[in-house]
Amino acid sequence: MSVITRSIYGEDAMVQFGSELGAVLPDGILVFLEGELGAGKTTLTRGILRAMGHEGAVKSPTYTLVEPYSLDGKTLYHFDLYRMADPEELEFMGIRDYLTEGNYCLVEWPERGAGVLTEPDLRVKIEVAGEGRRVVLESLSERGLLATDSLST
Repeated sequence: MSVITRSIYGEDAMVQFGSELGAVLPDGILVFLEGELGAGKTTLTRGILRAMGHEGAVKSPTYTLVEPYSLDGKTLYHFDLYRMADPEELEFMGIRDYLTEGNYCLVEWPERGAGVLTEPDLRVKIEVAGEGRRVVLESLSERGLLATDSLST
């Protein structure tokens, strides 16, 4: 396990950090994005997607639960579980089909999927800290460790 902490000031800096993270995420990684409303989870996701070649808009899939992005032969699924009433809804939507080998899965509000979601490879906690954000990355698997080790060098 590895833990990295960064202080981020401003939306552009969050997108830039997301780009750095997106450049080192290994295929098939499950990332939990944790933080209060407005902390910057979707902004970080925008940076990750930009690093992977996405040029369009990035919106939070609050009402659709998941937004797929096809990127150079790979797929990234951005989940937002904020409005989900019951973790069982993930089973109804076929969550296991999304969490297959090779797909990137970023999950906002993962605690709402407790009991259905598997343990993530990487946990990203974003905390409001004065005028900025404190971002803590915690690797929980070999895939997560690949990302944190790459960022710490």
